[in-house]
Amino acid sequence: MANIILLGPPGAGKGTQAKRLEETRGMVQLSTGDMLREARTSGTEMGRKVAEVMDRGQLVTDEIVIGLIEEKLTRGAAGGFIFDGFPRTLPQADALQSLLARMGQGLDAVIEMRVDDAALVARITGRFTCGACGAVYHDATKPTAVEGTCDACGSHDLRRRADDTEDALKTRLMEYYKKTSPLIGYYWAKGKLVSVDGLAEMDHVSEAIAKILDKA
Repeated sequence: MANIILLGPPGAGKGTQAKRLEETRGMVQLSTGDMLREARTSGTEMGRKVAEVMDRGQLVTDEIVIGLIEEKLTRGAAGGFIFDGFPRTLPQADALQSLLARMGQGLDAVIEMRVDDAALVARITGRFTCGACGAVYHDATKPTAVEGTCDACGSHDLRRRADDTEDALKTRLMEYYKKTSPLIGYYWAKGKLVSVDGLAEMDHVSEAIAKILDKA
């Protein structure tokens, strides 16, 4: 059992690796967005707080997010927890540390999925998917055999995400570096930080993360 944080900019592949850890190690991914959506429809007291804040168009406070995380930790998970999307700031990191200490738990590793920004932009802006079957392609590394036609199902419904543009991605990267990148130094100082190449093949990234967890 292990508790870990996945750190990395948008498009680094955190979600993909979290899903693999759920499947292979019985870990539970704690994604802030998923927790808020679940809480909003749960009917619990915390869920009502979330709904009220979101209905007013306001940002959910760190206190509420910590409360949602505490609920999840109380239920437990055979393989441990993966924190994805939280913490994003130094105050959130302090709050999480306090919560884990109060519950007699800790962090085993903070895994930074390190990327080259230019390569990341090229990877994200070049990708497109089939709207019919979900097959994923890329302009440079995995184009369709016939332009405009899905190799897997023959559909012509090939799509690009609206926010997979260079300008949109650079804006998201700037937000990450301003708010979240200080966590790299924070966790390095605590001796928890381990880095992997986020732009390597998915299987290679999974293997690198598995080695880190095996040592935790």
